[in-house]
Amino acid sequence: MDFTWKIGGAQGEGIDSAGETFALTLSRMGYHVFAHRHYQSLIKGGHTNYKVRVADQPVRHHGDRLDLLVALDGPSITHNLAELRPGGAVLCEPAHAALASARPDVTCWPISFGSVASDLGSAILKNAVALGASAAVLGLSPSSFTGVFRGQFADKGEGVITSNLEAFQRGHAYASEQGWRLVPGLPALPELPRRHLFMSGNDALALGALAAGCRFLAAYPITPATDIMYRLIRYFERFGGAVVQAEDELAAINMAIGAAFAGVRAMTSTSGPGFSLMMEALGLAGIAEIPVVIVDVQRGGPSTGLPTKTEQGDLNEMLYGSHGDIPRIVIAPATVEDCFAYAAEAFNLAERYQTPVIVASDMYLGQSRATVDPLSFQVAAVDRGWLVSNEELAAVGTREYPRYQVTATGISPRTIPGQPGGRYVALGNEHDDRGYEIEDPPTRIAQVQKRARKLDGFRSDVVKNRYVGPQDPDVLLVGWGSTYGPIREAREALQAFGVRAGHLHLGLLSPFPAGEVCPRIAMARRVVVVEQAITGQLAGLLKRHCEAHDRITSCLRYDGVPLLLEDIVRAVREVA
Repeated sequence: MDFTWKIGGAQGEGIDSAGETFALTLSRMGYHVFAHRHYQSLIKGGHTNYKVRVADQPVRHHGDRLDLLVALDGPSITHNLAELRPGGAVLCEPAHAALASARPDVTCWPISFGSVASDLGSAILKNAVALGASAAVLGLSPSSFTGVFRGQFADKGEGVITSNLEAFQRGHAYASEQGWRLVPGLPALPELPRRHLFMSGNDALALGALAAGCRFLAAYPITPATDIMYRLIRYFERFGGAVVQAEDELAAINMAIGAAFAGVRAMTSTSGPGFSLMMEALGLAGIAEIPVVIVDVQRGGPSTGLPTKTEQGDLNEMLYGSHGDIPRIVIAPATVEDCFAYAAEAFNLAERYQTPVIVASDMYLGQSRATVDPLSFQVAAVDRGWLVSNEELAAVGTREYPRYQVTATGISPRTIPGQPGGRYVALGNEHDDRGYEIEDPPTRIAQVQKRARKLDGFRSDVVKNRYVGPQDPDVLLVGWGSTYGPIREAREALQAFGVRAGHLHLGLLSPFPAGEVCPRIAMARRVVVVEQAITGQLAGLLKRHCEAHDRITSCLRYDGVPLLLEDIVRAVREVA
């Protein structure tokens, strides 16, 4: 059983802090929580909302329906009223109550958030008043919220904490006096409530990088990837490391490549437009065989596009971007837990295969927050790949080292600058085994083929392609990244309708795992590829590698809104 709550208002009215307080409180009570933030690319003004789904079992997306809407302004009702389930309720200013009359099947409870807040000396406190009224409607004690308020405003002093708590109490008391109570309300607490972590995909990515030993990040601020930079600034202050805000994304990736060349585990994080600027440097890391990690938290494109809305439109760029042929690894976390584990594994893969690794996230995964069990640091065991020891270099007995020597696996033993006898040249030109620039065809061919071989034996114990369902499903749902939650619940709903559905979710996109994916495709009667891009880039990838063109159709959404369960169910019913 689950329950969904949403608070909406103008940006700058404390919508995010109210949503965070509600979600964190319910998480600490022992509920499973998924929280999604909707906002416009404006500093102040424009509609914003924060939706929280509360359940007695793990949830992986924000849900299709809405039970309780808290509207601090009129547009919040206009934009979100249709989402309410029959029997749901609206808490709103009396002046906006008439807007709710468009839905006679929902209850409207008017309360003067602004007047109560102004009586307490600050109109900004109306979000706390609204929280208090919400708590009363759901039968929650004010004491449940006290600790979260204190933690949230600890840096702002006791006065701010006290005023927010008082505003909360006023809202709670007013709603209680009116006898407002929403039925059905919150689900019962899980039988064995436990303390969860409550974090976003971006939080987990930064923590995974830290656990992997990353100690250098160069980035240029860009929505929705900037959270990763902010997190690592805080972590590096405690554990050591450096964050550089570069002048642009081209500089950022080149700084990360330089640090990785010097032996430091290094990364850069960005979003679509910034990732496009990195293409030439991506090739540099490929030909110089420098292990660097790049995180692309996708948003709606192209160009500036939809800066604060989600999309999966960068897949082809991640797979094929940059000129020439270079090996690269592209991995796609699907959950917050994946973000942690995949970020840590990305550094191992980059050093094991001496090639760029791209972590494909997106705004929905990166900025939504969810309750997760404590993370296992066992997945963060460090593997630095084939490094040459000082003793081995001494045995070679020369001042220069054949860093790019041709091997059967395509992976050459690597030295770190400063090792005696380990000197070599690293550059973007084609080169011989010591790194010196060449143009003779035999050497060029040998080096190109060497690099092309390095992913032939690709392996990862962490990056997984998930499958659940019958071996020969009537409908196979295929997705990648943040669509995992909606597809998972859609499959369960289809099963309940009698549709034999399977769900294949790709964590590895390059090198493409054809040996694992194509047999799954072959066993399904119909294949529906679920993704958030108009051209169906994942469907195109499947058609390139698997012979099933006539059985593959797409379920697409590209309006910046995360996929809903009903989108997927509708698409399946059209083909089943």
